Amino acid sequence: MKSESMETHKKKAPKSVKAAVLTLSDSKYRDLQNYEDTDLSGRLIVDSIKKKNQLVGYEVIPDDAELLVSSVEGMIQDDHAEVIITTGGTGIGPRDITIETLKPLFEKELPGFGEIFRYESYKELGTGAIMSRATAGIYKNTVIVSMPGSPNAVKTGLKIIVPELGHLVKHLRE
Repeated sequence: MKSESMETHKKKAPKSVKAAVLTLSDSKYRDLQNYEDTDLSGRLIVDSIKKKNQLVGYEVIPDDAELLVSSVEGMIQDDHAEVIITTGGTGIGPRDITIETLKPLFEKELPGFGEIFRYESYKELGTGAIMSRATAGIYKNTVIVSMPGSPNAVKTGLKIIVPELGHLVKHLRE
């Protein structure tokens, strides 16, 4: 059952937003010459963004906290991104630094994205979904969404977030 007021809000939302994509992967970064061929998750996000929105940036960086913050700052200041979608670095391994780096920057967290993402993942994968730390938040009036690096996880995340991009940006503009 859909909310009438939410549908009204969505109708007033921008039809297109400025979005940037950031892949965190040591291996893809090492193979930068071929990353457009090997970065399947990043390309899925890029292709999804380009369908209805404006792609203003796309980078592949290693799993490095300082570089992550620098890239996010650049996408906000230089590319004027209203939305940044990251993929990779959300696991529980020692090199997975995306969540620890971005969460402290968030002025507001959007826990619903991670909750729905884990629920949808649970329906597909079972209890292994507990390892997902996918999250979203607001930083400097920009929506930041962090998803795992696997293409299947990205597909799941895109189904959740892409329909709401304009709606989210509308609320940030108010």
